[in-house]
Parts: sequence; structure tokens; C-alpha cells
Amino acid sequence: MRLSVLDQSVAVAGRSEDASIRETVELAQYCEALGYHRFWVSEHHNHPSIVGTAPEILMAAIAARTNRIRIGSAGVMLPHYATLKVAEQFRVLDALAPGRIDLGVGRAPGSDFRTALALNPDAARAAERFPDQVQELRAMLAGRPGAGGVIARPQGATAPVVWMLGSSDYGARLAAHLGLPYAFAHFITDGRGTEEALELYRSLYRPTEAHPRPQATVCIWALTAATEDEAWHLFASRARWRIARSRGELFPLPSPEEALADDYNEVEAAEVALLRQRSVVGTPAQVAQRLRDLAARWEVEELVVLTWAHDPAARRRSYALLAQAFGLGRSGD
Repeated sequence: MRLSVLDQSVAVAGRSEDASIRETVELAQYCEALGYHRFWVSEHHNHPSIVGTAPEILMAAIAARTNRIRIGSAGVMLPHYATLKVAEQFRVLDALAPGRIDLGVGRAPGSDFRTALALNPDAARAAERFPDQVQELRAMLAGRPGAGGVIARPQGATAPVVWMLGSSDYGARLAAHLGLPYAFAHFITDGRGTEEALELYRSLYRPTEAHPRPQATVCIWALTAATEDEAWHLFASRARWRIARSRGELFPLPSPEEALADDYNEVEAAEVALLRQRSVVGTPAQVAQRLRDLAARWEVEELVVLTWAHDPAARRRSYALLAQAFGLGRSGD
């Protein structure tokens, strides 16, 4: 089974936001050395917790510092942008890292509607034409003309691979209809709807020349440490952030110590208990077995792992321990 990484350039308490961008680039280099298959970065706007606003620029920096690992967006929120500009950006990325570029696209705004309007004053109508925009984008990436006969350059021997991203039935149905690879955002739904989305995608899939068979992956939040106690201690940062989000508050990821110093009311304590049940956290052996079991249940050959930790060294250790548990360096995956 292949393992890949999704990184969101999370802001953390006590450090500047720009440091999170540099840490993402460093993590990509580190994960390549560990043997991970892909490294994807996300797009969010006007968000005090997730500060990766320009995946195409971040991908260029990663491309310049890596040699093997596939690099991708998870994703570009396509309705914000002109199709030609996205196609040109990713053709340039493919020129910098030939055959290593994934273009994950999504319809969600990646923020609130006010921010979506700031990015594109015609945001509501743009979202409605998302399926047509994906079709045009795929054609332009493949070297065919888009609207008005315009060609996206530079042309080359390889092309980015388009992935459909989703956390609902919509993305699964559209990916199946267009014959595209599909990534389900398990970390957004805490697992709800995963089996249903994958079943829809596979049962409705329409083969294409580029993708004769359905290709699905699941993006899942996971964290490991040398001991189970340490892993759950690190998890406290995310738990605190999730409780705050449910109250409508967003802020940089707190340290575990800061998170554990807070008192939860009865409702919040129950929410944390449920989150712990749903989360993939523990020793390397525990997390690896849980991921293998989930991959077998979902019948996927690859999982994309997202890990948050206040300390970047703890996050790197988590990915290193997981790579070791899966034997990535030995298998060459």
C-alpha cells in the first residue's frame, strides 16, 4: 500500500504564519526522503488557522527542492479562477517537475462566502459551472485548445494529472461521470460518508482513455508517537482547536500544554471523547494497523495522511515512525 501526505500549512501559537509555509517545504523534502509517494498542499483564504493560500507557488518551491515525490494541490478551488490561468500555472509546474504534478480541484470556497466574493465577484455563478470548467481545464492541460481556441503553454511531453476532491456525494458523482481519479476528504467529515462516496464513485464510473479504471484514495488525519500516551498528549492541540471551531472560533494551533490547561464543559467533553474514538492516534504499530484495516475496508491502495502537531519536530517524527512501520524505505513506495 502506498502512503502519501497532505499538509495544510497550519499556523501554530507562538510562531509567525510565514514560518508555517517554510515548514511545509521542509516537510516535503523530509517526506520524500522517507519514501512517501505524494505530497499535497491545500488552499484556504482569510483563515487564521490554515495559511496555505497559494498552492501553485508552494508547489513550485517544493518542486525545486525534491526529485522523486509527486507534488499536488488538494486542492485548487477552481471557481475562484480563470481556467486558462490555472492551466498555465500547472503546465509551468509540470515543466519544472515533469511527470510529478497532480492537480486536485474542488468546488468549495476554502473560506467564507465573503472571501470567495473577494476572489471572484461572480463566485456563485462560477460554482455552478464547475463541471464545465473542469472539462475545459482537463482539455487545456492535455494540449487541446480551450475557450476561443487558446492553448495553455508551455507544452511538454507530460501533463498534470487532474484529481477530483470531495467530502460529499457531489464530488464522487462528478469524478465518476468525468472519469477522473477521486480523493475523499475523510478528515473533514471524521469518516462520515466515506463508504457511500467510494461506492457511488466506483459504481457510476465511466472509463476514459487516460483512466480506464476508477482510482480512489482517502485523505485521513492520523498521528503517532513513540508511546500511546505521548501521541494522545500531542493530539490535545487538535482536540482543543476542534472544540473552538464548533464554537465559531478559529485561531493558531495551541500547544498541548495550553490545550490541556483548558476546562471543557459537559457537552465539549463528550465531543472530545467522540473525536478521540474517531481519530487514528497511537503508537506506530497501532496507527499502521488501523490504516491498513481502513484501506482494506475501503478497497484502496493508497492513503493520504494529514498530521497536525504544534511542534514541527513532533510532526516529522510522526511521519517518520509511520514510514518505518510501513517499511516505506525498504519497499521503495
